[in-house]
Amino acid sequence: MQNIHIERLVELRKEMEAAHVDAVIIPQTDPHQSEYVASHWQVRRFFSGFTGSAGTLVVTRDAALLWTDSRYFLQAAAQLDGTGIILMKDGLPETPSITEYLVDNLAAGTTVGINGMLFSINDTATMRHTLNSAGIALNVDFDPIDTLWPDRPSLPADKAYVHELKYAGKTPAEKIAVILDNVRAQGADSVLISALDEIAWALNLRSSDVHCSPVAMSFLYLAPEGSTLFINDEKLTPQVVAHLAEAGVTAAPYASIKNFLASLPATARVLLGTSQSSGTLAAILGDRYIPGTSPVAMPKACKNPVQIEGIRAAHHRDGVAMVRSLIEIERLINDRKEFTEIDVADILLRNRRTQELFVDTSFDTIAGYGPNGAIVHYSATPESNTTVLPGNLLLIDSGGNYLDGTTDITRTIAIGTPTAAMRHDFTLVMKGHIAIATAVFPEGTRGAQLDAMARMPLWKEGKSYLHGTGHGVGHFLNCHEGPQSIRLNDTMAPLTPGMLTSNEPGVYLAGRYGIRCENLIVTVEKAETEFGRFYAFDTVTLCPFDRMLFDTSIMTADEIAWVNNYHATVYRELSPLLTSSEAAWLRSACAPIN
Repeated sequence: MQNIHIERLVELRKEMEAAHVDAVIIPQTDPHQSEYVASHWQVRRFFSGFTGSAGTLVVTRDAALLWTDSRYFLQAAAQLDGTGIILMKDGLPETPSITEYLVDNLAAGTTVGINGMLFSINDTATMRHTLNSAGIALNVDFDPIDTLWPDRPSLPADKAYVHELKYAGKTPAEKIAVILDNVRAQGADSVLISALDEIAWALNLRSSDVHCSPVAMSFLYLAPEGSTLFINDEKLTPQVVAHLAEAGVTAAPYASIKNFLASLPATARVLLGTSQSSGTLAAILGDRYIPGTSPVAMPKACKNPVQIEGIRAAHHRDGVAMVRSLIEIERLINDRKEFTEIDVADILLRNRRTQELFVDTSFDTIAGYGPNGAIVHYSATPESNTTVLPGNLLLIDSGGNYLDGTTDITRTIAIGTPTAAMRHDFTLVMKGHIAIATAVFPEGTRGAQLDAMARMPLWKEGKSYLHGTGHGVGHFLNCHEGPQSIRLNDTMAPLTPGMLTSNEPGVYLAGRYGIRCENLIVTVEKAETEFGRFYAFDTVTLCPFDRMLFDTSIMTADEIAWVNNYHATVYRELSPLLTSSEAAWLRSACAPIN
């Protein structure tokens, strides 16, 4: 039987021929430029079978290729097998960009088709310039998916709900005032917000439209004379309508956004974030469009005191769930009971569900044993599910969304006695983790300026990892949040007090094992001197690292002290929340490593 994805590509090419399109670009996103998308927008997955959160499919008349980053190289290779789709390893020197490939492989006079709603203003402009320079046209209205996917899932219809002020810390009216001040500073009088997490934050509104992300499918137009939330009526409750009214916001149908923008007066000056808003919406506005940066990103990223308090409380409860899960896993090992990667994910979810204010996981748990741990964003399936046996490492990356905060934690644990190589590699990763955790830096420092600190212990031995060292984390929102990051490619956003960021260096040995050590850190004020303000990181994650994996012979005295101090903090903060037997286990797990 022919692979279903081959058949779908055949049908897509028929539509391309009918529309005189020679190549089509299909991203993994939605009209809101989301990283994680609702089932309705899983178009790339429909055609390719690849399930990763990042990756773009390109289909020409005679070839199909998928670009994805290092997190998904191994996963993509497996999922694309038998489809005829070529894996393009994005980020490697030998891999051309999508537009470079198209320019090299398409003749002048040909046409590339896209759904313009799925590409940002910046991406659309860059793509058009590059293609047009080679004589290749860009058709931004090529979208035959409804014809090719007759049973396409509908847009999500789950109800929206209010995220209470006692968790959010500020009212929508207060936030809107800040946003509009930023809008005016950028030379506009109104703004259209497309990013779902920004809308959720601005309005203290949540839903369940995207798996593991409590957002509502919507657009938000803010203006001094009146604001509008474009959202399907079936998602609204009387409470939500009243909540919006208090902030001066009315509701309109989700699909009416284009007509609304087209009807704005010629004098309107509407700010669009050039990396968050689609090129199609900018084209509709025409001269009324003001290009700019998101007026929401920085206020959202810098958590207020109520949010910070909630984040710390959520990490205490999450720490309890993690400790109980680690105890349970250890008991299974000691009792020689068989269990699998999926069992590990189930254990974590069961223990998190017992915690107050828990809503959902913040992403699908990564439980990778042995070689599967080397697949950066591995997710166990019934086909790949591996039994956990003594003799290798188990990498567990998981998190929870609580009403008062979002967590994201990775622990690598030895199953049985670790080898010297495992301990050595783990300790190199931890040395990088500690370097970030203890960093002190001046105001204005960006994550890219710190990233090498985490990699240096690995680099010195000719090892590295290809993903970022850290990403921003939302507050009862997306686990991945900008604008800040700690990575080699600079996002230009300074690390600012109140930002919640991950600290997760790693190393991955294909076919052997993977190691990642992740805590969340809050940027805090450190000191003010004659040289200006200095900031540092405060670690909020509370869970022990596996003491068996440390090789103290390659650690400095300060690094050993950091581990011991961190473990002392974990025990002090979590032990009162545990039973006596659990606290005894934690005391042993947090004993000094020197």
